[in-house]
Amino acid sequence: MGFVQLTKSNIETEHICCALGANLYEHAVNEKKKWLTERMDEGLVFYRLDERAKVFIEYLPADMAWVPIQAPNFLYINCLWVSGKYKNNGYAKQLLNHCKEDAIKRGMDGIVHIVSNKKYPYLSDKRFFEHMGFELVDQAAPYFELLAWKWNEQAAVPSIKKQVKTTIADQKGISIYYTAQCPFAVGILDELRKVAANRNVPFSPYKITTKEEAQNSPTLWTTFGLFYNGEFLTHEIISPAKFNSLLTKLGIEE
Repeated sequence: MGFVQLTKSNIETEHICCALGANLYEHAVNEKKKWLTERMDEGLVFYRLDERAKVFIEYLPADMAWVPIQAPNFLYINCLWVSGKYKNNGYAKQLLNHCKEDAIKRGMDGIVHIVSNKKYPYLSDKRFFEHMGFELVDQAAPYFELLAWKWNEQAAVPSIKKQVKTTIADQKGISIYYTAQCPFAVGILDELRKVAANRNVPFSPYKITTKEEAQNSPTLWTTFGLFYNGEFLTHEIISPAKFNSLLTKLGIEE
């Protein structure tokens, strides 16, 4: 099986893997495609298996990445995803090697990626990246880790910006920071809003719309960050049912 790279000329007719199964969120898929198209002039690459499958890598220069990190002259991986029957076929390694080859061609010093200290939904399994040569360079509470694959030993060590934190002052109820990078994050908001309304919980979504906002965000995983009364709870893009259960655990009565 071959691979295909999305470009401005083919993105309207090609599928984006992360949107497969998100048919209910057509508006969110369109937002994602628009976001990708705008980033391509900044060096973003979306490279996927030429199959209708969730097998792809999405990366761009770290200076242009929508996350609060410092990694000059590195590429940043937004997402590397291989799912279902396509696992254990070497595709993740092929995708990562494509990224490395591209980074070397661009004269980059390495690659960075955000993972977690144990397995969580929507975050990569760090064991694979460590096996490929990535090393831990920084951490952010409660469970985020920044890994780097550096082949220029003279390069600066990537780091997480210090404004990243687990508490935000003067916020009441549910606050969600998100970008258009994931169709599920955009698509699920209206459903979560209804759940919160049924419990009379304030619900405040904050859409991050620029690179500058993202790079100065209080949350490291800008794709989706859920806070309650200013306390970070999860990066997971949760279903309405799981969100309802979470509110119950927080002691919020129906």
